[in-house]
Amino acid sequence: MALRSIITAPDPRLKLVSEPLSEVGDEIRRLMDDMLETMYAAPGIGLAAVQIGVPKRVIVMDLAKEKEGEPHKPLFFVNPKLLWAADERVLCEEGCLSVPDLYEEVERPVRVRVSYLDYFGKAQEVEADGMLAVCLQHEMDHLEGTLFIDHLSRLKREMMLKKLIKARKAAEREEVE
Repeated sequence: MALRSIITAPDPRLKLVSEPLSEVGDEIRRLMDDMLETMYAAPGIGLAAVQIGVPKRVIVMDLAKEKEGEPHKPLFFVNPKLLWAADERVLCEEGCLSVPDLYEEVERPVRVRVSYLDYFGKAQEVEADGMLAVCLQHEMDHLEGTLFIDHLSRLKREMMLKKLIKARKAAEREEVE
Protein backbone atom coordinates (compact mmCIF):
# COMPACT_ATOMS: atom_id res chain seq x y z
CA MET A 1 0.00 0.00 0.00
CA ALA A 2 1.09 3.55 -0.65
CA LEU A 3 -0.07 7.00 0.31
CA ARG A 4 -1.24 9.07 -2.64
CA SER A 5 -1.64 12.84 -2.93
CA ILE A 6 -5.19 14.15 -2.75
CA ILE A 7 -6.09 16.72 -5.40
CA THR A 8 -7.81 19.85 -4.08
CA ALA A 9 -10.23 22.27 -5.74
CA PRO A 10 -10.17 24.14 -8.02
CA ASP A 11 -7.94 21.59 -9.82
CA PRO A 12 -9.63 20.82 -13.19
CA ARG A 13 -8.91 17.07 -12.82
CA LEU A 14 -11.69 16.95 -10.20
CA LYS A 15 -14.15 17.82 -12.97
CA LEU A 16 -13.30 14.73 -15.04
CA VAL A 17 -16.02 12.11 -15.49
CA SER A 18 -14.57 8.79 -14.32
CA GLU A 19 -14.44 5.78 -16.63
CA PRO A 20 -16.08 2.43 -15.77
CA LEU A 21 -13.95 -0.65 -15.29
CA SER A 22 -14.45 -3.90 -17.16
CA GLU A 23 -13.14 -6.02 -14.27
CA VAL A 24 -11.66 -5.88 -10.78
CA GLY A 25 -8.17 -7.34 -10.87
CA ASP A 26 -5.00 -7.06 -8.79
CA GLU A 27 -4.16 -3.59 -10.14
CA ILE A 28 -7.56 -2.20 -9.11
CA ARG A 29 -7.34 -3.90 -5.69
CA ARG A 30 -3.91 -2.25 -5.19
CA LEU A 31 -5.50 1.07 -6.15
CA MET A 32 -8.30 0.52 -3.61
CA ASP A 33 -5.76 -0.41 -0.91
CA ASP A 34 -3.78 2.77 -1.66
CA MET A 35 -6.98 4.82 -1.60
CA LEU A 36 -7.96 3.38 1.76
CA GLU A 37 -4.54 4.12 3.28
CA THR A 38 -4.67 7.67 1.84
CA MET A 39 -8.20 8.22 3.18
CA TYR A 40 -7.29 7.01 6.69
CA ALA A 41 -4.17 9.21 6.75
CA ALA A 42 -6.05 12.34 5.61
CA PRO A 43 -8.25 11.56 7.75
CA GLY A 44 -11.55 11.03 5.96
CA ILE A 45 -14.47 8.63 5.63
CA GLY A 46 -14.69 8.40 1.84
CA LEU A 47 -12.50 8.82 -1.23
CA ALA A 48 -13.08 8.52 -4.98
CA ALA A 49 -10.21 7.49 -7.26
CA VAL A 50 -10.47 10.74 -9.24
CA GLN A 51 -9.46 12.59 -6.04
CA ILE A 52 -6.02 11.01 -6.33
CA GLY A 53 -5.79 11.65 -10.07
CA VAL A 54 -7.18 8.31 -11.31
CA PRO A 55 -10.43 8.95 -13.21
CA LYS A 56 -11.84 5.45 -12.72
CA ARG A 57 -15.23 4.59 -11.16
CA VAL A 58 -13.82 3.44 -7.81
CA ILE A 59 -14.81 4.53 -4.28
CA VAL A 60 -13.60 3.50 -0.83
CA MET A 61 -15.34 4.37 2.43
CA ASP A 62 -15.19 3.56 6.11
CA LEU A 63 -17.91 5.05 8.28
CA ALA A 64 -16.78 3.12 11.38
CA LYS A 65 -13.82 5.49 11.52
CA GLU A 66 -16.13 8.14 12.94
CA LYS A 67 -16.53 6.25 16.20
CA GLU A 68 -13.46 6.03 18.41
CA GLY A 69 -12.26 2.56 19.24
CA GLU A 70 -14.25 0.80 16.51
CA PRO A 71 -12.30 -1.47 14.18
CA HIS A 72 -12.05 -0.37 10.56
CA LYS A 73 -14.90 -1.53 8.33
CA PRO A 74 -13.79 -0.59 4.81
CA LEU A 75 -16.29 -0.59 1.97
CA PHE A 76 -15.32 -0.82 -1.70
CA PHE A 77 -17.50 0.26 -4.63
CA VAL A 78 -16.45 -0.28 -8.25
CA ASN A 79 -18.75 1.04 -10.99
CA PRO A 80 -21.44 2.12 -8.51
CA LYS A 81 -24.78 2.85 -10.15
CA LEU A 82 -27.75 4.58 -8.56
CA LEU A 83 -30.79 2.33 -8.99
CA TRP A 84 -33.27 4.30 -6.90
CA ALA A 85 -33.45 7.38 -4.69
CA ALA A 86 -36.16 8.32 -2.20
CA ASP A 87 -38.28 11.41 -2.83
CA GLU A 88 -37.74 12.45 0.80
CA ARG A 89 -34.67 14.64 1.22
CA VAL A 90 -32.41 15.50 4.13
CA LEU A 91 -29.95 18.32 4.87
CA CYS A 92 -26.57 17.10 6.03
CA GLU A 93 -23.35 18.99 6.67
CA GLU A 94 -20.70 17.77 4.24
CA GLY A 95 -16.98 18.24 3.93
CA CYS A 96 -14.50 16.87 1.43
CA LEU A 97 -10.83 15.94 1.36
CA SER A 98 -10.62 17.86 -1.95
CA VAL A 99 -12.17 20.94 -0.33
CA PRO A 100 -10.23 20.83 2.95
CA ASP A 101 -11.51 22.43 6.16
CA LEU A 102 -14.69 23.78 4.58
CA TYR A 103 -18.17 22.45 5.41
CA GLU A 104 -21.68 23.26 4.25
CA GLU A 105 -25.14 21.73 4.33
CA VAL A 106 -26.22 19.86 1.21
CA GLU A 107 -29.68 18.46 0.50
CA ARG A 108 -29.79 14.87 -0.76
CA PRO A 109 -32.24 11.95 -0.93
CA VAL A 110 -32.56 10.30 2.49
CA ARG A 111 -32.32 6.75 1.07
CA VAL A 112 -30.74 5.23 -2.06
CA ARG A 113 -30.24 1.83 -3.66
CA VAL A 114 -26.92 1.29 -5.44
CA SER A 115 -25.48 -1.60 -7.45
CA TYR A 116 -21.70 -2.07 -7.64
CA LEU A 117 -18.82 -4.53 -7.82
CA ASP A 118 -17.05 -5.28 -4.52
CA TYR A 119 -13.32 -5.67 -3.78
CA PHE A 120 -13.30 -9.06 -5.51
CA GLY A 121 -15.42 -8.03 -8.50
CA LYS A 122 -18.62 -9.68 -7.24
CA ALA A 123 -21.87 -7.89 -8.14
CA GLN A 124 -23.56 -6.41 -5.08
CA GLU A 125 -26.50 -4.17 -4.24
CA VAL A 126 -27.07 -2.05 -1.15
CA GLU A 127 -29.99 -0.01 0.11
CA ALA A 128 -28.55 2.78 2.22
CA ASP A 129 -29.85 5.49 4.51
CA GLY A 130 -28.28 7.86 7.03
CA MET A 131 -24.57 8.61 6.72
CA LEU A 132 -23.99 5.73 4.28
CA ALA A 133 -26.54 7.17 1.84
CA VAL A 134 -25.08 10.67 2.12
CA CYS A 135 -21.49 9.47 1.74
CA LEU A 136 -22.33 7.22 -1.22
CA GLN A 137 -24.05 10.07 -3.03
CA HIS A 138 -21.17 12.46 -2.23
CA GLU A 139 -18.54 10.03 -3.55
CA MET A 140 -20.62 9.05 -6.58
CA ASP A 141 -20.85 12.76 -7.43
CA HIS A 142 -17.04 12.77 -7.67
CA LEU A 143 -17.27 10.10 -10.37
CA GLU A 144 -19.34 12.55 -12.41
CA GLY A 145 -16.95 15.47 -11.85
CA THR A 146 -19.17 17.08 -9.21
CA LEU A 147 -18.03 18.43 -5.83
CA PHE A 148 -20.36 19.00 -2.89
CA ILE A 149 -19.87 22.74 -3.34
CA ASP A 150 -21.44 22.42 -6.81
CA HIS A 151 -24.76 21.79 -5.01
CA LEU A 152 -24.53 25.22 -3.35
CA SER A 153 -25.60 28.59 -4.67
CA ARG A 154 -23.11 30.27 -6.99
CA LEU A 155 -22.32 32.89 -4.34
CA LYS A 156 -21.61 30.32 -1.58
CA ARG A 157 -19.52 28.19 -3.96
CA GLU A 158 -17.42 31.17 -5.05
CA MET A 159 -16.90 32.25 -1.43
CA MET A 160 -15.73 28.75 -0.48
CA LEU A 161 -13.32 28.56 -3.42
CA LYS A 162 -11.87 31.96 -2.51
CA LYS A 163 -11.30 30.76 1.08
CA LEU A 164 -9.64 27.61 -0.22
CA ILE A 165 -7.32 29.51 -2.56
CA LYS A 166 -6.47 32.04 0.18
CA ALA A 167 -5.64 29.23 2.64
CA ARG A 168 -3.47 27.47 0.01
CA LYS A 169 -1.52 30.68 -0.71
CA ALA A 170 -0.98 31.26 3.02
CA ALA A 171 0.31 27.69 3.43
CA GLU A 172 2.67 28.14 0.45
CA ARG A 173 4.04 31.37 1.99
CA GLU A 174 4.67 29.56 5.28
CA GLU A 175 6.58 26.81 3.44
CA VAL A 176 8.85 29.40 1.79
CA GLU A 177 9.67 31.16 5.06
